[in-house]
Amino acid sequence: MRPVSLLAPDYRESAEALVQKDLRLSFDGNRYCVPPRYVGHKLTVKADSSSVTIYDQSKEIVSYARCWERGRVFGAERFQKELFAQMEAAQRSAAQHRLVQLLGSPSELYLAKLAETDRALARQVRELLGLVRDYGPETVAAALKKAYAAQAFGADYIANILRQQQQGPRDIQPPLRLKHPALNELATDPLSLAEYDAFLIPTSKEPA
Repeated sequence: MRPVSLLAPDYRESAEALVQKDLRLSFDGNRYCVPPRYVGHKLTVKADSSSVTIYDQSKEIVSYARCWERGRVFGAERFQKELFAQMEAAQRSAAQHRLVQLLGSPSELYLAKLAETDRALARQVRELLGLVRDYGPETVAAALKKAYAAQAFGADYIANILRQQQQGPRDIQPPLRLKHPALNELATDPLSLAEYDAFLIPTSKEPA
């Protein structure tokens, strides 16, 4: 039998640290960022003269070069970008869910087709929710069905349909008013086209 290999002793500094909502944990006067999924967890930090490594139990999460200064923050740009992407996706999903709740199942088909276009889906959903606020769910749902039938995918198409439905009879425009008051009082004889017809169309002569 082969002898069991001995594990090398770990002489690194070790500490437990809680991950705050800003993705940071504190160690040795500095703050280190970890992925968003570890918020609220206690992680193990181990450090030697050259590195600071953060573990979830025995699993290594991330490692940083050791800094002997104080008050520094490491990894913020990397992991906060991931957090913002997750938050944006969650907000987008919630907005889509709310839109489907307001407009019913046909909106799911419309959103699926809309996602296949080159339009930014998050912005389209925001604009559609704005139309729901302005016109009401039933009116927007009816316009959405018309747009889907026409294969017109976009909040601008829905808005155009809604505007057309809201248009009433055109207002009668007032008569043109001139700057000189006397000109506005002038009255002209009504135009009769009978005189022009008599001039242009010769009448047949009566028999003698």
